[in-house]
Amino acid sequence: MPEHIKVVATNRKAGFEYFLFERFEAGLSLMGSEIKSIRAGQISLAEAYVRVDDVKGAFLMEAHIAPYEQANRFNHDPKRARRLLLHKKEIHELWDAVRLKGVTIIPIRVYLKNGRAKLEIAIARGKKLHDKREAIARRDAERESERDH
Repeated sequence: MPEHIKVVATNRKAGFEYFLFERFEAGLSLMGSEIKSIRAGQISLAEAYVRVDDVKGAFLMEAHIAPYEQANRFNHDPKRARRLLLHKKEIHELWDAVRLKGVTIIPIRVYLKNGRAKLEIAIARGKKLHDKREAIARRDAERESERDH
């Protein structure tokens, strides 16, 4: 059975702000009104990050999922913490990376895969200002070479 993937939201600043290392696919534990908002594309990963606790698991923090219009009083809190569905081994790997290596975990994109909401997360280290300038210079040089050809 072919996988049907529809990308709903991406964290466009992730590649610019961070060096991205290992990536993981995680399921999202959502309420009914949240999945309906995600299917409508009403999600923002701008300030989102992942908090990992060795005992409690992994949670998506500060991701904004807009309230669903038709849900009225059964609606959800737009910024609530959402549990990530990962294997125990993956949670331990993320926990060790954050604890020992001093990195962070950021969401890269949210997509629908065979009707289920999935979140791609990555272990990342923040870029310094000179790294960002270097990336801008490289991008501009590539644009120049494309224009010349």
